[in-house]
Amino acid sequence: MLLFSNIHKKGPNMPLLIEVKVVPLSGRQECTLGDDNVLKCFLKSAPEKGKANYELIKLFSKTLKIPQHFVKIVSGGMARKKRIKIETEMTLEEFTCKITGGGG
Repeated sequence: MLLFSNIHKKGPNMPLLIEVKVVPLSGRQECTLGDDNVLKCFLKSAPEKGKANYELIKLFSKTLKIPQHFVKIVSGGMARKKRIKIETEMTLEEFTCKITGGGG
């Protein structure tokens, strides 16, 4: 199980490393933090030919208001559980608020 607490930030200029569970072909596009503390990203795209991965990168980029090249899938490219690296100066609290739609 990938927990939302598995987010790491070691300094103000260090990237965020986020573990997420992707749910492709869900008919919606959003990220939620479940009761089990798992960050789930629901995507419309199919998990084929990199479509869901590209949609995930676009979703993070648009939601966080950062360029797409600041978001990289560092592991799990062919799996539903992925580790994402985000080049940003935002805090963990800011990330959580923005990615789950809490504002900020």
